[in-house]
Amino acid sequence: MRKALRQPIDADVRIVGGWEDGAPSDFEAGRVAAQSIEAAARLALSGEVDAIVTGPVNKSALHAAGYRFPGITEFLAHVAADIPVAMMLTTGRLRVVLVTTHLSLRDAIASVTTERVVQAGRIARDALQQWWGITSPRLALCALNPHAGEGGLFGDEDERVLQPAAEALDAAGPLPADTVFVRALRGEFDAVLAPYHDVGMTAVKVSGFGTGVNVTLGLPFIRTSPDHGTAFDIAGKGIADAGSMRASLELAVQLAAARQARGRGD
Repeated sequence: MRKALRQPIDADVRIVGGWEDGAPSDFEAGRVAAQSIEAAARLALSGEVDAIVTGPVNKSALHAAGYRFPGITEFLAHVAADIPVAMMLTTGRLRVVLVTTHLSLRDAIASVTTERVVQAGRIARDALQQWWGITSPRLALCALNPHAGEGGLFGDEDERVLQPAAEALDAAGPLPADTVFVRALRGEFDAVLAPYHDVGMTAVKVSGFGTGVNVTLGLPFIRTSPDHGTAFDIAGKGIADAGSMRASLELAVQLAAARQARGRGD
């Protein structure tokens, strides 16, 4: 980990949270993590910091402490007055926005509606314009079913639900999952909307395992985090790869600097 973090990040970084006197219980760990994230979000909302970077958090610990959110994305949306947000995963030139996040596959399919896809697409387009400075973002919509349903042979959701969303967003698709991410990696699209968690996460992790960054879109401040979990099984062994955490810090700094520059009219 020391080797991966050898080069310093050129930014004013403050660490919020932590505990003392040994290993915490699930309740204590969840409470400290949630309170630290909320404190960081409050600093960003008040303008005291330009961006926040959150580390991996154990969801069971959060639930044990009474913070019953599916993930930190939803928790931050609540702290920011329950505004609509979207989860983006990015590595290299690939950006993937999840329409649904931490749901069972059965529930995710039932939750993919035209309205939900359009909302995620609009949040993604705004973020690409405001944070990345892309004037006219090119969006693609990943299909839900194999071969985009093959004309209804493998399901009608792509024609019935996703096609109207793609038209409303002026996005390409729905395009089969086995080609849309390849096309995005080649530079054809600025972001891909993925209908459910694993189809999007798999593309990101296969493309750039260890360098992926999670960005919460729609918040009034920049938030990034690593694209992996807590990895308690290797904690304290000195073998953890800090690449994703470093990439999260670097992207937060990059987005904050670009945002400031646009605010100055540079």
